[in-house]
Amino acid sequence: MILYDNLEEITYLEKIVSVLTNSDVELVFINNDGMQEINKNTRKINKTTDVLSFPHDNSFLDTNFLGSIVINTELAAEKSQELGHSLENEISLLFIHGLLHLLGYDHEIDNGEMRLKEIELINKFNLPKSLIVRTLD
Repeated sequence: MILYDNLEEITYLEKIVSVLTNSDVELVFINNDGMQEINKNTRKINKTTDVLSFPHDNSFLDTNFLGSIVINTELAAEKSQELGHSLENEISLLFIHGLLHLLGYDHEIDNGEMRLKEIELINKFNLPKSLIVRTLD
């Protein structure tokens, strides 16, 4: 189940979650300025970005909460227009990317496992190319 912060229920994202985990995920939508502030405070990078993930440390609590995904809707709208697909598709791609990070995948250090999982999910949900795949083109 997704714990929503800002927008109405998005059932297509719940379907994506249900394929990968039974855990709860918080989804936060934010603008460029808000994302830049989060990125600066958490990663010491003073610029905006499209998606960030914050895994929850469940080692000391008995909880079903996996973590939080923050999506920059301004950048998502720009990228969806640039690439000629819907905002819903772009948000789905960003969400998949963030969710895989919550699940422990890391495209910066793995041997392509995250890319393969993204491709599998893109095909399953009939989505356009993912973040990782786009950077490989």
